[in-house]
Amino acid sequence: MPEWLVLTLAMLAACVVVVVITFVRHRAAADDEDPSETPDVIEYMTMWIGVVYAIVLGLAIAGVWEGRSAAQDHVQAEATALHEISERVRVYPADARDRIREDIRSYVSHVVTTEWDTMADKSQVTERGDELFERVRQDVTDYEPATDFEAQAYQPLLDQVTMANQARVARAESTGETMPGVVWFGLIAGAVITIGMIFALQIRRTTRELVLAGLFSALIAFLLFLIWDFDSPYGRGVTASADPFLNLFPGVGD
Repeated sequence: MPEWLVLTLAMLAACVVVVVITFVRHRAAADDEDPSETPDVIEYMTMWIGVVYAIVLGLAIAGVWEGRSAAQDHVQAEATALHEISERVRVYPADARDRIREDIRSYVSHVVTTEWDTMADKSQVTERGDELFERVRQDVTDYEPATDFEAQAYQPLLDQVTMANQARVARAESTGETMPGVVWFGLIAGAVITIGMIFALQIRRTTRELVLAGLFSALIAFLLFLIWDFDSPYGRGVTASADPFLNLFPGVGD
């Protein structure tokens, strides 16, 4: 059964249960029962709808912010690992050292220019980036240490290549949107219900009430926009930055 159908049936079932229980209770009520003695539940329900929706909004904002922070961490980890490789190969002969460093700079230059735009526009990394990274990996793994000093540096270099590869894979997996469609449905439906409950309170056209209602609606719209803006870590507004690459490899983006 499709997920959307399960959700629809669950929501309809909840509504039907509440309506049926209310109808049965009303039919079973005593003839002398005075409804006016029952506290008005409209304000109580409105308050709890606002509280529940505020919790949902808070969790959504925390989730997308965590995703954005994780995306930045992936960039930092990848740049740091590549920089470590570039520095540690100083113990290698000049030809091997220069080749590895040049291939790393070529890869970083591609990432901060072409690949970064591709992640923003298409939510994916490039095949060219995969090829350039594989070239760096082969440079490091295919080298045969000629001295004990080079042999001691070889394994740590392999570890840094592995760390860079893991960070690249994580970066590739975090390029898309993080919020599922069903969550967006709940956020938008909750906003409509929460704002709609204002009218259940019989709001009047006084300046104070209209201003408060407008500000309340604007706040919810702003929070929804904030979630949407953070939802794509590399593609919108406050995005993960390529600064770690640019800081550790000056001039690659020029």
